[in-house]
Amino acid sequence: MSVFQQDDFDGHEQVAFFKDDETGLRAIIAVHNTNLGPALGGVRMWPYASDSDAVRDVLRLSRGMTYKSALAGLPFGGGKSVIIGDPLKDKSEALMRAMGRCVDKLAGRYIAAEDSGTNVGDLQQMASQTEHVVGIVKKNTTGGDLRSGDPSPATARGVFVGLQAAVRHRFGRDDLQGTRVAVQGVGNVGLRLVQYLRDAGAHCWISDTHAERVERAADEMGATPVAANDILGLDVDVFAPCALGAVLNSDSIPDLRARVVAGAANNQLQHCTHGDALMRAGVLYAPDYVINAGGVIDVAFEHTGYDLEKVVAKVEGIASSLTEIFKRSDAEERPTSDVADALARERFMMQMAA
Repeated sequence: MSVFQQDDFDGHEQVAFFKDDETGLRAIIAVHNTNLGPALGGVRMWPYASDSDAVRDVLRLSRGMTYKSALAGLPFGGGKSVIIGDPLKDKSEALMRAMGRCVDKLAGRYIAAEDSGTNVGDLQQMASQTEHVVGIVKKNTTGGDLRSGDPSPATARGVFVGLQAAVRHRFGRDDLQGTRVAVQGVGNVGLRLVQYLRDAGAHCWISDTHAERVERAADEMGATPVAANDILGLDVDVFAPCALGAVLNSDSIPDLRARVVAGAANNQLQHCTHGDALMRAGVLYAPDYVINAGGVIDVAFEHTGYDLEKVVAKVEGIASSLTEIFKRSDAEERPTSDVADALARERFMMQMAA
């Protein structure tokens, strides 16, 4: 099937395919929209079952980055890249340097950052071949510690304040004391989210495909482990998906017992119609690219000039952005996902018209 015929092709400006025989690199870079500025987005490395799956993922992710940057008020467009391969088996410094050369071929139209399957060290290897990389500079984060470019603390903080806003809107509560939260995925972001929730007095149930992550969260945070297949259907107040996408679909939504969905994963809705399904089921959905924007806010400021105070203010502002979306959704009787999309389009399409 042609890329142009893919359901997830959304007027993307550029989709580039790369192959390097020496390192085994097979990669795709998708630039969705640059009306607001160069396309900013992470480099994901994943053992996709097929090339078609990789194309679908990069198209969806890059589109989401356009909307994420627009609603976060950042001077960037949306892009994403994927490397086809197992990061635990296929990654090498040479491969990441080859990926850096691929990024450089786009001459600044795409700026690379960290994503699933890549880390700060990988980006530093890429940065030896191109200047169009962010997430590698040591800086004070919203957590107050000095970290080498890692955007996950800012992402986790944004998800936490967004979750607070969702609980406030749905339940009329100003605190999380006793709130029951099911967290799906306790990697870098999910684990920090559990810590924030614990400190706020919430009770957490957790799952992850990596047993050692579950053990760590249980031991350090007092969270309750559950089987991966059971996490979505728990009788809790909030479901927080913090792993991979498409978890909210026609099969899973009927099993959902939580009244709020607020998590860090990208592309949580398998299809745009599932936003309407959540609304009809009485579930308040915090649109993923709004609530998880803390990371892109953090690395965006690295590119334009890092200012911790401004970063913190923008990350904390995620709560007010979501509250605006929730109120507009109620007033217009439209899914929160549709409202968020409309607001984002207003911003990046307005720039194009100007």
